[in-house]
Amino acid sequence: MLIEFKVKNFRSLRNEQTLSLVATKDKSLQELNTLPSGIKAAPLLLRSAAIYGPNAGGKSNLLKALQYMRAVVLESASVMQPGQVFNLQPFRFGATAIAQPTEFEVTFVLDGVRHQYGFELTAQRITKEYLLVYKAFKPQQWFERHYDQASGKDVYDFGTGLKGPKTVWEGATRPNALFLSMAVQLNSEQLSPVFAWFVNQLTVFNEITPLGQHMAVEMLRNPVGKRAICDFLTSADISISDIEVVTRKVSGKAVHVDIAAGKTEVHNEEQEISELLFHHATDQGKAVFSLGDESMGTRNLLFLSGPVLDILARGTTLVVDELDSSLHPLLVRRLVELFHSPSDNTNGAQLIFTTHDTSLLDPELFRRDQIWFIEKDRDQASKLYPLSDFSPRKNEALERGYLMGRYGALPFFSEIEK
Repeated sequence: MLIEFKVKNFRSLRNEQTLSLVATKDKSLQELNTLPSGIKAAPLLLRSAAIYGPNAGGKSNLLKALQYMRAVVLESASVMQPGQVFNLQPFRFGATAIAQPTEFEVTFVLDGVRHQYGFELTAQRITKEYLLVYKAFKPQQWFERHYDQASGKDVYDFGTGLKGPKTVWEGATRPNALFLSMAVQLNSEQLSPVFAWFVNQLTVFNEITPLGQHMAVEMLRNPVGKRAICDFLTSADISISDIEVVTRKVSGKAVHVDIAAGKTEVHNEEQEISELLFHHATDQGKAVFSLGDESMGTRNLLFLSGPVLDILARGTTLVVDELDSSLHPLLVRRLVELFHSPSDNTNGAQLIFTTHDTSLLDPELFRRDQIWFIEKDRDQASKLYPLSDFSPRKNEALERGYLMGRYGALPFFSEIEK
């Protein structure tokens, strides 16, 4: 379960911004919208968080920051080459921020224990990295690494809680690789669950990794998965009685690279592609349609159904940019309610999403600590803040208050010169 995410100096996020899923002492919707964490410092966590703001206000950048952190953990030791630089985008308005490292930190619950992991980096190297594990109220520092400019080397400080050949892992870690990732690649059993949290417990969909049919297709190949998806679509009042996966072979070209010989060859090969056929049934008869015949809303709902059902089953965290894209507001509300439902969400799954759908600003759907706003200041730096900062009344009309500018994070319109 995700507890908190912090980021600093990433794109429009100049100053440190914190997205917290720790529930406040507010008792409203506690049984539905919160879940027990098993830790004393934050006994209740939120099942979801909705982020509002104007276009270009920083909503997408916040999710990209979490996605970027995940990518560095997954790829720095295995994909990055020696001397390769990070494709990093610090805050660009002002020389001070450009020269400073970008910072990421995530706190999460793993096997009932709070973990706090973070790192700082420039385009050239990792400048700091650390892991704190709260097996008791006082944390254990498993490792801390920082770059010493005077010696031009990384300095490591290992705690007694981390076991294994730490000097071997340290020696193998390149300047542009994370110690966590390299140690796991070299078979650290203790650090593997932390690395696996980023791999398996965090799913991000946005313009970089858009929703696609892959996961839905894989589920549709299984009778149980097919029934779950069809029931999901039927519950949304879509008249689909069955979805058929048809696999056929087509001619194509494959590129083979022989690095040792320095040759690249192109071969004609048959490739398998999967086509979806949608069976609709009404009182007037039956018809079969291809994916291209279905509306954008039906396609998006189908592409969402696979990840949503999988994440609800596994109890992981789903992060979606513009959840309301091409979906009716009542469908978006239904998706949120699935995560809030203790009977549907039995394993503690969480949903974080950005949206412009103000109809969701409903105190019967969200607690005040679940709604967040983000906007830019005059320096084009984004600021993230929760609705709870405004202490709204329990029966306050949140949608009306937001559209009237009470909470900020609205687009600003100026007169267009004739």
